[in-house]
Amino acid sequence: MSDVKIAGEEVYVADTSALIEGIVSQLVVEGRIKGRVIIHRVSIMELEYQAARDRVTGYAGLEEIKRLKKLDSEGKIKLEIGGEAPHRTSFSENSFETNTIVREYAYKIGATLITGDKVQAQVCEAIGLPVIYIESSGTGALIIEKYFDDTTMSIHLKEDTIPIAKKGRPGDWIYVAVDEKPISRREIESIANQLIEEARRRPDGFIEIDRIGSTIIQLGMYRIVITRPPLSDGWEITAVRPLKKLRLEDYNLPPKLIQRLNERAEGILIAGAPGMGKTTFAQALAEYYMRMGKVVKTIESPRDMNLPPDITQYSKSYADLGELHDILLLSRPDYTVFDEMRSDEDFKLYADLRLAGIGMIGVVHATSPIDAIQRFIGRVELGMIPSLIDTVIFIRNGYVDKVYEVKMTVKLPTGLKEAELSRPVIEVRDFLTNELEYEIYTFGEQTVVVPVKKRLGGEVGGEYEKAVKQIQRILPEADIRLEKDKLVVVIPRKMIKNYNKKVKRIRRIESKYNIPIKIKIE
Repeated sequence: MSDVKIAGEEVYVADTSALIEGIVSQLVVEGRIKGRVIIHRVSIMELEYQAARDRVTGYAGLEEIKRLKKLDSEGKIKLEIGGEAPHRTSFSENSFETNTIVREYAYKIGATLITGDKVQAQVCEAIGLPVIYIESSGTGALIIEKYFDDTTMSIHLKEDTIPIAKKGRPGDWIYVAVDEKPISRREIESIANQLIEEARRRPDGFIEIDRIGSTIIQLGMYRIVITRPPLSDGWEITAVRPLKKLRLEDYNLPPKLIQRLNERAEGILIAGAPGMGKTTFAQALAEYYMRMGKVVKTIESPRDMNLPPDITQYSKSYADLGELHDILLLSRPDYTVFDEMRSDEDFKLYADLRLAGIGMIGVVHATSPIDAIQRFIGRVELGMIPSLIDTVIFIRNGYVDKVYEVKMTVKLPTGLKEAELSRPVIEVRDFLTNELEYEIYTFGEQTVVVPVKKRLGGEVGGEYEKAVKQIQRILPEADIRLEKDKLVVVIPRKMIKNYNKKVKRIRRIESKYNIPIKIKIE
């Protein structure tokens, strides 16, 4: 029956995109279509494939079929399954083969195709196949919005637990319950399906990452992370929303720093702990440069910065870093904001673009300002660091807490006395006071980060170098640094057995020089 069209009968075939986006039921409810609606078996197979791999798109499409079954039982349409199942067992995420099969089927029986795929619609128009193409604005209210108020930073939903919200501002917040009863698995799945449908419909929505067990979405101002079994022990949704949008002028920065941002800063690191306002500041800085007439682009994953259309936002999720490298080198923006730098490849891309002459603004997680610079040690040559980073801006509780200037010089490191020990030294100075706070240099075969300010006024003095020399003889592969008047010896995991044999000698050094020594295994 499905493969035959009766004269005068209205027949529609829905492709996979129409099912995933909920277009068909919407058209029926609005009274725009009536008659017979056919779903091709290949679309059902593709939705099953996606749902079996815990892809939210699969669940969204199957929910749409349930809605159509209900409309069929109410007599508003006649729903049928048609077409022949293909002899194959796998599908790609955006299968043009499925589109071709469904389109050819609609053409064969003289039906009108319903789609949410722009390319599919254009092909139908080209071959003369009647088509209904819906690009929904998706302006309906999101279910998660009921959990947000003016002070809510994020909400956290997990099946069989009471929904909670993080309220306050960066550095001053509390968790509060936003419902009296636990949220069920069915409810949280329904919320997840709505979010994925809206992300596909709305022009300001992006499915940044869709993996087995997790989906990351940027939907308007909301950054949403959905996890599900087997990755997590239950369905969970975390939605984060910025409380307010700031301009750079709102930070009341010192005139000296404003002058540097205007004239000299081209290798900028914005650092801070999670939730402290790094991305908000980077967003304000990007808009500031745009208003100065600079060409600004961003690299994000997800694209959660709220920026004007003048600034192009690229996603790491939809291109490999090599492609982004080529695009940015050829387009040559004045500044590129690299949000959430994490992997070695991220730091390498930052370095390549900076050395090519592009102004870079990198955003990194760090618990202290010096930690941001240390993230580059081991990833790039030590002597390249001042060429990559000239300004470090540390954000704490939403405010600029510290600004460092990074320079290279040749000198005798502080605390050493023999002139022949002079070497290239990276100086890290407080930008506003010009006070030297850290020195970074190679000592033997190791890179050391020495807090000069503490050493000059502390009790360690020149004993530090003596202890470092002896530890290097015992553990030549260890990385040694001074943190809060304590020697930290970072040992590669493969050296654990060697360390166990030499632990007594390390402890004798600790007693001899009265310097606390902490061992870290990485």
